[in-house]
Amino acid sequence: MDHFSTENLTAERLNDNHLADLVALHLDAEVSRYLGGVRPAERTKTYLDTNMAHWDQHGFGLWVLRTKCGAFAGRAGIRHILVDDIDEIEIAYAFRREVWGQGLASEIATALTDIGLLHHALPSLIGLVYVGNGASRRVLEKSNYLLERRTFRHGENVAIYRRR
Repeated sequence: MDHFSTENLTAERLNDNHLADLVALHLDAEVSRYLGGVRPAERTKTYLDTNMAHWDQHGFGLWVLRTKCGAFAGRAGIRHILVDDIDEIEIAYAFRREVWGQGLASEIATALTDIGLLHHALPSLIGLVYVGNGASRRVLEKSNYLLERRTFRHGENVAIYRRR
């Protein structure tokens, strides 16, 4: 599924043409505070390459999100991630500050959950959230993810939510 749409967003499979938009997103300190910090352009290029390879290996991954008028809104996806040495599949999303507060994170979380559980028939999905990120925790709770546990990841206290 290289493309999909929701009520307010269109999603396109991540590719090399998205580097500039991702660099701008990852350089925003406010956006990146719950993503492990600001990423310079070279780290974002590595991130892009890694996530494009994920698509090739697993048949799913990250999409770039655009508003209906075509403006870059952010990125989101479904990807494998190691958590406490366990291979999990998470939903992930990050949006430009200019579109915060419009319900887009909840909209995309619902779409990603449906894609993962129904289209790909995955047994479960997790949301991995910094404990202090109340907005993202509420998004997962609205999408019927249940708090499973807390752990530390890269030195940060995180909550793991799961949907089966």
